[in-house]
Amino acid sequence: MRLGQLKPADGSRRKTKRVGRGRASGHGKTSTRGHNGQGQRSGEGKRFGFEGGQTPMFRRFPKLHNFDQVKRRQWIEVNVGSLNVFAPDSEVAAHTLVENRIIKKTTDSLRILGNGELKVSLKVSAHHVSAGARTKIEAAGGSVTILGDAEKGE
Repeated sequence: MRLGQLKPADGSRRKTKRVGRGRASGHGKTSTRGHNGQGQRSGEGKRFGFEGGQTPMFRRFPKLHNFDQVKRRQWIEVNVGSLNVFAPDSEVAAHTLVENRIIKKTTDSLRILGNGELKVSLKVSAHHVSAGARTKIEAAGGSVTILGDAEKGE
């Protein structure tokens, strides 16, 4: 292959539209602008959001300035059954769950749920513990500590 043989792939390039070059070109007379009207005149241009004189959408909608979205808390849920990997009488918190690869990152929204059976006594520290999880942890001889967040309003 030589440089003279190189060419773009079929269909990847288009010829430029040459307007106003006579009727035979197919783009003569009105130069593809159509007949009378705003779009046919030189300097044609409508501002962003123009809807032909109708009240535009940005003026029809109510004004919601400075509206802060309510930030929902993203809870990370851990079931009691997955806590059996810990040694008896060990402390369970977000950072120990990360070390044991039960959750991916430490969090300020750790929730312990009661699915599964707990066979070891543990000292669990979390931001929320369900009633079923609390009874299972205490039945196994462990204890529960609820962590409060000043900035979260708990």
